[in-house]
Amino acid sequence: MAVREALNRLVRWFRAGYAHGVPKTGYEPLLALLERRLTWKEVKEVTRELIHGARVTTDGIEPITRVDAAVAITGRTNELPAEEDIERVRARLERKGWPFTD
Repeated sequence: MAVREALNRLVRWFRAGYAHGVPKTGYEPLLALLERRLTWKEVKEVTRELIHGARVTTDGIEPITRVDAAVAITGRTNELPAEEDIERVRARLERKGWPFTD
């Protein structure tokens, strides 16, 4: 029931700020404009994927790059990644002790 109430509140909020005369079913474009953000589970999955694919050289582990993270996020979401999501992946990798570089 809490989900239904949250959705009802969201719809009421849209209606309060939306132009008068717009059909009640005209909210899809607004939802399409909302920026997609990785879920915590997706951050963990992207991090796991990057660690699994990390390159090991004779000098040690090659750092995971911003481009590596962006490509992995894009592969999961089919969208260009938000800077915030790259930073969340970076932070998780660094907490796990993996080198990350721009």
